[in-house]
Amino acid sequence: MSSIKYVQQIINSKKKFFTSEGLRQLLEVESSRTLENIIHKLIQEKVLVSLEKGKYLVLNQQASDFEIAQFLYQPSYVSFESALNYHGVLSQFPMEITSVTTKKRVSKQFDDKIFSYAKIKISLFTGYYKVDDFLMAFPEKALFDQMYMIVKSLKTKEYLDEMDYSRVDVKKVRKYFDLTSKHFATGINKLLEEYL
Repeated sequence: MSSIKYVQQIINSKKKFFTSEGLRQLLEVESSRTLENIIHKLIQEKVLVSLEKGKYLVLNQQASDFEIAQFLYQPSYVSFESALNYHGVLSQFPMEITSVTTKKRVSKQFDDKIFSYAKIKISLFTGYYKVDDFLMAFPEKALFDQMYMIVKSLKTKEYLDEMDYSRVDVKKVRKYFDLTSKHFATGINKLLEEYL
């Protein structure tokens, strides 16, 4: 099959992202070596760009940083400073695209942007909704996540002074207290009382 046919199949799929396995299935290629050669050629022809090993973005598709963050590491949802900025709670635009995951803490880089993922317990992996092709924390959950990590000493208080707390419902933040220990609930509550 010619490269043009492969390009057509990728474009017709209307997908923004592919894994190597996804490309194998779409292009119906059996041999791993053949698949590697096809992917290499598609990258050279600027049809695909490699996000990291085995993960690709289709170049004619517009993908947001949040969609890239979601595709790069799963399960995850956008939270912390990125989500708070998205909801207008934090006016300062964060340097990193920040997400939550139940897997190990990791940081990835693509196109001069850093995508960081902080690990939380499975019981706390909630309070998000779907936007386009990514999951976004509700403003109250993003604030809870931020304060949870501050109490855990994995984040600093640097952004707390810059937030517009009128954009969050504090009662909704406190609803997440049931998902964590008394230690964290007390610590987060102290921060809420200090900054609200």
